[in-house]
Amino acid sequence: MSEATPTVMIVDDEVNITELFGVWLEADYDVRMANSGEEALAELDESVDVVLLDRRMPGLSGDEVLEEIRDRGYDCRVAMVTAVDPDFDVIEMGFDDYLTKPIDREGLESAIESLLDRKEYDDAMQEYYALTSKKAALESSKPASELEASEEYAELKAEIETLEGDLEGALETESDFESAFRDLD
Repeated sequence: MSEATPTVMIVDDEVNITELFGVWLEADYDVRMANSGEEALAELDESVDVVLLDRRMPGLSGDEVLEEIRDRGYDCRVAMVTAVDPDFDVIEMGFDDYLTKPIDREGLESAIESLLDRKEYDDAMQEYYALTSKKAALESSKPASELEASEEYAELKAEIETLEGDLEGALETESDFESAFRDLD
């Protein structure tokens, strides 16, 4: 991370959610809040580092906002923060993390820190973490039998395995680095 305070945009049509998350985060981040997809896109600019995006909103949905963020080429990390359990459609979506509500303060802060760390990674490493996040989200919401029967899930696993092979040295270094810091705690 740079010396500047990271900017986190919270997008949720439920005002109480944006305000709660804002209170939790305001001490550590420059926080922006939007209560609609349209408002989020109007407020979004290159200075936003992380977007916490509700998936289901009236007007522009979170899915549509995410697509527009990627189409505009913003280099921000996006976490879908939603009460919607993921389905296989998430595999094709361009988010970096999928968080299912309710989420507590510690979980939200941890997710943001992880996304900020990922911003420093190269494209292949960012793709790897986004895909493993999708895989974890599906595994937490789908029964094993449904996962085993899904061609999309099989393709996702194969893509992750391919990336793991390509990134083998970098992932070992990353794992060693993270282990060293865990040992310090």
